[in-house]
Amino acid sequence: MKRPSHKTPAFVLHFLNYGESDRIVTFFTREFGKLKGIAKGARRSRKRFCNAIEPFSHSTVLFSRRDENSLAIIEGCDVINHYPQIRADLGRTMTASYLIELADRFTAEGKRSSATFHLLDNFLGLLERGNGLEETTRFFELRLLKLSGYDPVLERCILCNTPFDKIDTALFDAARGGIRCSQCDMGNQNGIPISAGTIKTLLMGKNIETDRMPRLILSDNALRESRQIFRHFIHYILGKEPKSLRVLDEISGMG
Repeated sequence: MKRPSHKTPAFVLHFLNYGESDRIVTFFTREFGKLKGIAKGARRSRKRFCNAIEPFSHSTVLFSRRDENSLAIIEGCDVINHYPQIRADLGRTMTASYLIELADRFTAEGKRSSATFHLLDNFLGLLERGNGLEETTRFFELRLLKLSGYDPVLERCILCNTPFDKIDTALFDAARGGIRCSQCDMGNQNGIPISAGTIKTLLMGKNIETDRMPRLILSDNALRESRQIFRHFIHYILGKEPKSLRVLDEISGMG
């Protein structure tokens, strides 16, 4: 029985060398969601797979498989964008690796998510064009959380619905998935303080068009607060810290 072939744009999430010349590659595709396949001879064939199956490469993938549950056979890859400006800078490379890892962690194999695919495409484009690393990372985290069903409630107290700009001291509660006011604190010491200015900037970044995002700059205080909140929230959701985050911290001097 002949395997049906498919062709789709994809991002390389990660790969594993297999045998003497093959690679097992996990792609995030626009049409089929997350897909795992074997690229036979990939470590030897420069012509068929040159730069196309490196981490976070944007490529067109030609593959075949018996059914949705079987390992795909990667027949060929053509590079759409290898992101040379990202790869020329260590900080941008590790930031891209972090975005890729988050996309991997927040998507299920075989489940299509064109919105997440386009989010990754847009934000890797921002990195390639030189947008700020911190701003790009924070707004990617925020939008990915929303697409994944974990949209943090920032507009109001999640318990009493008081608008954020009417709250004297707002605290971010990861277990409840949003902010709460001091009146709803109830002696809970787990909340992370977040200022109204930080909340306002995050809400702007949540909905602003991608091409306008380079104009949106986070203050030092907003960077510190948002970094702490999203790190804690993502750790809470995933149950562990993304591996690439530790390396990113070391490079940026935040760890």
